[in-house]
Amino acid sequence: MLQFDHVSLRRGPRLLFENATFRVHPGQKVGVTGANGTGKSSLFGMILGQLGADTGEVTFPRDWVIAHLAQEIPASDQPAIEYVLDGDTGLRALQHQLGEAEARNDGERIAHLHAELDHVGGYQANARAAQLMAGLGFRPGDEQRPLKDFSGGWRMRLNLARTLMCRSDLLLLDEPTNHLDLDAVIWLEEWLKRYRGTLLLISHDRDVLDSVCDHILHLERERASLYTGNYSAFERIRAEQLANQQAAYEKQQREITHMHRFVERFRAKATKARQAQSRLKALERMERIAPAHVDSPFHFSFRPPAKNPHPLLKLEDCRAGYGDTIILEHASMVLTPGDRIGLLGPNGAGKSTLVKLLAGEQAPLAGTRTPAQHLAIGYFAQHQLEQLHPEHTPIEHLIQLDPTLGEQAARDYLGGFGFSGNKALEKVAPFSGGEKSRLVLALLVYQRPNLLLLDEPTNHLDLEMRQALATALQEFEGAMVIVSHDRHLLRTCCDDLQLVSDGRIRPFDGDLETYPAWLEQHRRGIPAAPAQSEKAPHESAEDRKRRKREEAERRSRLQPLKKRLARCEVKLEQLQSSRQTFEEQLADPALYEPGNKERLADLLKHKAAIDRDIEDQELEWLRAADAIEMAEKGDIAC
Repeated sequence: MLQFDHVSLRRGPRLLFENATFRVHPGQKVGVTGANGTGKSSLFGMILGQLGADTGEVTFPRDWVIAHLAQEIPASDQPAIEYVLDGDTGLRALQHQLGEAEARNDGERIAHLHAELDHVGGYQANARAAQLMAGLGFRPGDEQRPLKDFSGGWRMRLNLARTLMCRSDLLLLDEPTNHLDLDAVIWLEEWLKRYRGTLLLISHDRDVLDSVCDHILHLERERASLYTGNYSAFERIRAEQLANQQAAYEKQQREITHMHRFVERFRAKATKARQAQSRLKALERMERIAPAHVDSPFHFSFRPPAKNPHPLLKLEDCRAGYGDTIILEHASMVLTPGDRIGLLGPNGAGKSTLVKLLAGEQAPLAGTRTPAQHLAIGYFAQHQLEQLHPEHTPIEHLIQLDPTLGEQAARDYLGGFGFSGNKALEKVAPFSGGEKSRLVLALLVYQRPNLLLLDEPTNHLDLEMRQALATALQEFEGAMVIVSHDRHLLRTCCDDLQLVSDGRIRPFDGDLETYPAWLEQHRRGIPAAPAQSEKAPHESAEDRKRRKREEAERRSRLQPLKKRLARCEVKLEQLQSSRQTFEEQLADPALYEPGNKERLADLLKHKAAIDRDIEDQELEWLRAADAIEMAEKGDIAC
């Protein structure tokens, strides 16, 4: 097993964690979580022997093979598949020994090595490497391309494939989904679920943590705590612990206040002086309970757009591509205020191309793009990070947008995005990817857009910032189109999924839970049932325009109802989580002892209130669902 025994680690003067004691047994899959800077990557460095513990000891079996995700890749002429195969060091050692035996013409040794190669699956290694590359989004033929031909994001995918190629006992993955699209994330999730070794996974993707992990190691306030269960279970347990801690803190504060009052009142009286001194000593000996702290450092919201025209933007029968390569054909879309669209589709199908088309960064090769007069686009894409000025500070970036903004107002605004204190005055050049993403989002939000185009906005963002972004998007009054590998963001913010595939855009008939099955069918070449909009191949241009107009009007009518339904679902989820927390507390036998009557009554009272709120919310949800159903039936009847 992997064991941390009273381990403490400092980086310079800063204490990352102390007295960390936990055990990870063979075959367990552990998600490592915590805010940026709490020591997650440093913990991996200790396991790899790159960092030494200040106190304590990290131990694991000497014969364990450890695989970890490297951050750099050489720009060489080595074929990609050979680089991936290098990840299986045992295989490469056998191949090297076989080459030496063949050079010596040692028949017995050659036969023995061939048997070993067969035993470790060496003859299937090339096929296994090719499957890993295909799962991570590489196209046929990429296997033989030299490493130097790939961009930074694709080189990171090669590093991941090389890591997975290793026949490891312990697998350390640090943010493996950062450079992946949704298809590759789904594939990786399934691969990790089948992995038989021990896994430590640093990730900010709560769906991956929920699906893959059976334990969560959480780093917070210089402590490392191991929880049983996936990320959702960890959140419930932690919420209960924080509630208990806050209750204990408040009780202790009442006791301290009472002691202080007694001392102040009676310390001058001879008859009570001894008792007062006794209470003072008790106060000195008392181990203070810290108040529970659950506040996110990120607090922001989208201000209402200055104007919100209807419609905001139209694409009509557009063609898009690069040079002679056509990516999209007959792309039509009408965006109105309140639209919340998530784009799905295989890697390379044209999701980012469609977003560029909507943003006006790419002109259509045919067809028309018609923006409203007061269209204000907020466009987030990874290349936007490169447009930050390295020598400027966050405050300077913001004041360049609004020269009338004072420094204190700029500081207050940027503080909601985690740039507080001197951080707002530091140059952007050394910022991490997450910090740059947060700054770009801050600048985007400040401009009050009425159309948001977000292409992988959660890359490099931690769980707290992702949650803050999702919360802000839920209240956004304009339209949004999102491409993201973060299914939680898509699930909570989008009510319309559009599929970009085979050069077309069409509504996706399923949901995020059925999308992996659609992907598998697509990979196998199994044709999907045609969407309704594709069943009229001889539709005239006038009919198509009329149908698109009717679809836009229908979406506009349904949009307020769908928003109402989505708000109900979010509220219900929160209420049900709270009810489960109370039920878990009420299941504690100690609660029913005579001394806990007051707390029991309080818990029962709160649970009854939540039960009533859930009933009211369920009724509201049913009303909203019925209203949508009636509206849709009315459309069909028409």
